[in-house]
Amino acid sequence: MPLSGRLLQVGAVLFAAFILVCLLVFGYVTLFVTPNLPSLDALIDYRPKIPLRVYTADEVLIGEFGEERRDFIPIAQMPDVMKKALLSIEDDRFYEHGGVDYIGVIRAGLANLRSSRAQGASTITMQVARTFFLSRQKTYGRKIHEIVLAYEIERHLTKDQILELYMNQIYLGERAYGFGSAARVYFGKAVKDLTIAEAAMLAGLPKAPAGANPIVNPTRAGQRQQYILKRMRELGYITPEQYARASQEKLVVRSDRRRYSTHAEHAAEAVRQYMYAQYKDDIYTHGYSVYTTLNSADQNAAYNAVRRGVMDYERRHGYRGPEAFIDLPADEDERQQAVSEALLKYPDSDELQSAVVTSASAKLVRADLLSGDDIEISGEGLRFASSALTSKGQNRIRRGAVIRVIRDAKKKWAITQMPEVSAAFVSLDAQDGSLRAMVGGFDFAFNQFDHVNQAWRQPGSTIKPFIYSAALEKGFSPGTLVNDVPLIINASETGGQSWEPQNDNGQYDGPVTMRTGLKRSKNLVSIRILQSITPGFAQQYLTRFGFDQDKHPANLTMTLGTGSVTPMQMARGYAVFANGGYQVTPFLIQKIVDNRGNVLTESNPVKAGDEANRVLDGRNAFIMDTMMRDVINGGTAFAASQKIGRRDLAGKTGTTNDAMDGWFAGYGGNTVGVAWMGYDKPRSLGGREFGGTVALPIWIDYMRTALKGKAPFERGLPDGIAQVEGDWMYKEYVNGNGVSAVGVEDTRGFWERLFGNRPAGPAPSPSTAPVQKPSTPLDDNMYRGGN
Repeated sequence: MPLSGRLLQVGAVLFAAFILVCLLVFGYVTLFVTPNLPSLDALIDYRPKIPLRVYTADEVLIGEFGEERRDFIPIAQMPDVMKKALLSIEDDRFYEHGGVDYIGVIRAGLANLRSSRAQGASTITMQVARTFFLSRQKTYGRKIHEIVLAYEIERHLTKDQILELYMNQIYLGERAYGFGSAARVYFGKAVKDLTIAEAAMLAGLPKAPAGANPIVNPTRAGQRQQYILKRMRELGYITPEQYARASQEKLVVRSDRRRYSTHAEHAAEAVRQYMYAQYKDDIYTHGYSVYTTLNSADQNAAYNAVRRGVMDYERRHGYRGPEAFIDLPADEDERQQAVSEALLKYPDSDELQSAVVTSASAKLVRADLLSGDDIEISGEGLRFASSALTSKGQNRIRRGAVIRVIRDAKKKWAITQMPEVSAAFVSLDAQDGSLRAMVGGFDFAFNQFDHVNQAWRQPGSTIKPFIYSAALEKGFSPGTLVNDVPLIINASETGGQSWEPQNDNGQYDGPVTMRTGLKRSKNLVSIRILQSITPGFAQQYLTRFGFDQDKHPANLTMTLGTGSVTPMQMARGYAVFANGGYQVTPFLIQKIVDNRGNVLTESNPVKAGDEANRVLDGRNAFIMDTMMRDVINGGTAFAASQKIGRRDLAGKTGTTNDAMDGWFAGYGGNTVGVAWMGYDKPRSLGGREFGGTVALPIWIDYMRTALKGKAPFERGLPDGIAQVEGDWMYKEYVNGNGVSAVGVEDTRGFWERLFGNRPAGPAPSPSTAPVQKPSTPLDDNMYRGGN
């Protein structure tokens, strides 16, 4: 048979075989594939799993809860540069083919013959079919299903709808699904703000989201980005000039540690708990957005102030030693592995990084970071831990020690340590109770306990303004004289052992005005005031400010702060003074929005000024404000007026027995702030520590930012008060001679008992109120309240 005849015969056989294969495929599709095609409802009614997101009032993300990070971006809002970057690498003929790109198949096949690297030919439509309905297992059966599904998808959806599904559903590494989420995760910006270079980087992720993302493998990610930029230039999507600039652009990729620009983890967790109580597991997939009342600038200021205050305290109390010790193998690879395993157990805390010491002497310490960097610490960087470098004890810094390091302002490394002490800060707007800042602890990753809302601690002298406020209602005034002298309460009066309370500094000044007593935090003055107005009255009076009556036993120790409060309660209480006498309810959530932008709930707080919400006479709030301003302008919190440079600040320091807790509570205008420091398992902060040394600096740091640019706040003079002997008093308590009709104790008798004579001038009128016995037995260990 001639050659041409044999060729025709072979051709006929091949054609017949092709027809047979087509018939078999058609039969398989008809009998097995088409009847079993899944419903396209998941695509037509697309409902992506969108996590719960929590924002500040100025729309800064502070929390995200859900298995998948996802931002749904409608195709009309997806920037053109992102679409073109994606199409250039995944499917440049997307808008031309009908679901299967046969030209692309032939092109990929020829490329595979020329290269050992296999190229795929899946279109975006085929990838949508695979992502939503099929496994990634590479079999002929799955490929046929994929092709058939692609045609079905193209028949029911427009090209833009298909591209929208793909760009929002595809996994892009780091738990990010869709390009909207990826832009935020990798670059910390909205997808609409991406540069060409950034868009090209993200477009390279669908093929290898786990191993080729810029966090895990920046080199491989950069190579793929450069290839995509070349494709965009070849396809005419970008100009040569744009390509030249984009190919040279230095990208700043965010690591997970820098995921949130504003730290508010305790607040975000409080929101999550509230949302879960309302909506259960739907919160993790239904795309709720919660906007809090927090202000990002205030929150940043509070977070930094707490951390700075805690670290200053740590430096004052010395280095405790390394956190752990490990054995370092001699082999380099094994050593790096050991270092990595150890440091993963001791994660960084923001700027405090963990490191493993590789060599140590009194003058130089070398250490490895988790990043693999080898650092040197010398000079001033060793000062804090100098004792651990020269000692021979078990806690000395040596090879294999796990330590904490930090970079100073000059970018030099220094040894530091993770703190053991806890601290908290909360700030709210006194006009409506909205929280402006909330820091529940030093680092949420290390301690999830929310000290703002959950820590019940003794308030110390920060409770005194409320006792003084109660006294004003009984007829006292800031000018009322009170004896600041030692006092012994007999066992028969206490119902237990005798009690001899003391001033914190052990000094006594004799007769002082009530204003001076608060300004200098005189314990004996506060006790005598409480004796006169009775603990029972004061206990009930505290409820006006939002305190729990049963948390404050009705005895004389109440005025020294031996009850229990939370920082949030304390902020609520001081807000009454700040706003002129109205109780407001602290709240964190401003509004809740669903994934379509519909507002589900929105807060409508009762604001100060509503007389139905008044709990304190405006005159009382005015007088107490003047007294607490004196505390800052010349009393125990004088540092605040010096460092902030304002005279409209008011507040009170507080230190509990044996310095277990340090407080400062106060306000400037309508901004109320409360700072607290103490150990979770209560122990002394130290003999030289007070509220003024541990809590006041935190408050000052915060207020410098919160009040910046705000004019000083001055109160108007309320009706019904008069000046008596140089100080304010309710008019109804002024007698016909223009002097106070009320006093705590007959100071004539006091001077005669103490010195055998008395000072010149008239003695104040004696108090008619009887001295009250404490209602419960007293324990002397509880009562040495501080300033």
